[in-house]
Amino acid sequence: MAKPPFASLIRSLWLLSLLSLFVINLSSFQSLADSHFEGFDADDEDESFESLQFSDLRSPSLTQSESHPPPPPATQSEPEDVVPAPDPKPIRDPDLPTQSQDPQKPSSTSFDFWDEDEFEGLPVVEQPADPIEVAQDGAGPSDPTPDLKLASKDKPTWRSYTVEIACVSFLVMFGINFFVGKRENENIALAWATKFATKDSIFEKNFSLLGVGEGDDSPLLLKEGQNVFKFYASGRRFCQGLLATMELKSRHDLISRMYNLIVPCRDEISFEVYMNDDAMDHVIFAVAKKKAAKGMQKEVRDLQRFAGLLSPPGGRKWVADELAVISESKEVAGDLITEAVLDQVLGDKAFEKFGKGFISMHFSDQHSAAHKKMLQFKFALPDVNHMADMTRLVALIPYYIDLVGRYKLSSQARTKTEAIRSKIQQEAYKELHNARQEAMQKKKAEKKRMLEEAEAKLSAESLRKKEAKERARQMKKAMPKMKMTRAH
Repeated sequence: MAKPPFASLIRSLWLLSLLSLFVINLSSFQSLADSHFEGFDADDEDESFESLQFSDLRSPSLTQSESHPPPPPATQSEPEDVVPAPDPKPIRDPDLPTQSQDPQKPSSTSFDFWDEDEFEGLPVVEQPADPIEVAQDGAGPSDPTPDLKLASKDKPTWRSYTVEIACVSFLVMFGINFFVGKRENENIALAWATKFATKDSIFEKNFSLLGVGEGDDSPLLLKEGQNVFKFYASGRRFCQGLLATMELKSRHDLISRMYNLIVPCRDEISFEVYMNDDAMDHVIFAVAKKKAAKGMQKEVRDLQRFAGLLSPPGGRKWVADELAVISESKEVAGDLITEAVLDQVLGDKAFEKFGKGFISMHFSDQHSAAHKKMLQFKFALPDVNHMADMTRLVALIPYYIDLVGRYKLSSQARTKTEAIRSKIQQEAYKELHNARQEAMQKKKAEKKRMLEEAEAKLSAESLRKKEAKERARQMKKAMPKMKMTRAH
C-alpha cells in the first residue's frame, strides 16, 4: 500500500528539526566552554561585573584581546604563587577615596598575583601594605635627608676622642713635669754643695777629702735617683768619715707633686758620722721636736732600751720649749748641751731665728747598724736662694764630732752605764738563746711530722716489719750487758 506524499514530507521536516535542534545545542555548549577558559565577551563582562558587588575593589576590564602585562606586585618579599588573605579591618589611606565618599568611583586595585594561563579574569583581593612601610617607600626616593642625617651621625667629631685627648695631654704634662722637676732637684743639690762643700766652706775646712772619688776632678755629689743625692767626706780626727744624704721631693713625678699640694712635705738632708771605736764613750743622747722625740723613744731600739725623756733641769739654761731631750743619764745631757750650742741654735731665742730647719740629732754607741758608734743629724733644706739659713745647723756637725770624741764619762756614770749595758747584753743573750731553742723545736716538730707522713704512706706489711724491728731493738736494749773473759 503506497504512502501518501504528505506523510513523507512530515517525516522529513521532523528529522530536519531534530538535526537543527542538535546543532543549536552543540554550538551553545561550545560557546559556553570557550567563555570559561578563553575569556568573556564585552556584554558578558558587563553582566558579570554587575552581578559582583565589591565595595572596595575595582576590577579592570578583562578581555581576551588585552595584551598589556599586569602591574608589578606591591611587595617583593612575598612569593608570586601565594595569595594573601584579605584583612578583616583593612588600613585605608586617607588620600584614597572610599565608597562613602564617591560611590560611583570604586577604588583602584592592582592585581599583584596574576597568571595569564589560568583563572583569567578573576579579581584578587589585595592586602593593604603597612602604612609605616608605605611611608618609608614613599619617602625613600624623594627625600634623601635621612641618609644625610645618618652620614652626619657617623662622622666622628672631636668629642669622640675625649679620652684619647685627655690621655695624650696627661702624658705631655707628665713629660714636661719630669724634666722641670728633675732640673729643680738638681739645682737644690748643687746649691747646697756650692755653699758647704766647695773651697773655703765648712766641710772643706774640717775634712781633707771631699766627694766620692780620690782625685781633684772627682764629683762632689753622687746621684742615686731623681730626688736622692749623696755627699761623702773623710779625713778628720775622731771619725772615719761622713755621709750626707739629700732626700728631696719627687718633683719629677706629676702624681707626687699633686699629692704634695694636699699633704705638704719638705726637702731633708741627713748626716751620718762614723766615729772611731776608741773615740766615743758610753753615750746615748738625742734631741728632737717633742712629737718626733716621743716617736723616736718608742721606735728606735737603743733609745727604747737605754734612754728616756728628760725633764728640763732647774737653775740652768735649756733647749727651746719646742724641743725634747732623750738621754741615758742627766750627766750626759748636761755635758752635751753646752752654752755655745744653746746660744747658736738650740736656745729659745736662737731657735726661733736659726733653728727652723732643725729636725733631730741622735748620738749612740749602741746602734744596730754595721757601725755601732755613730752621730746622726737631720735637717730640713731651704730653697735655692736661702741656702745660707742652715749654716749654723751644719756647723753643729764638726762641733759635736770634737765634743763627743773628747768626752769622757765620770766613774760613777760609767759604772751605772756599764751595769745597764751588761744587763741588756744578758737579756739579748737570753733572747738569742730562746730564739735558737725555738728554732730547734720547730725543726724537730717538722722532722717528726715528715716521719709520720712517711709512715702513713707505708703498706701494712712494711709497717709490721718496722714494728718488729723496733721491738727487737727495745728488747736488746733491755737485756743486761755481759762481759766475756778468757780463762787462763
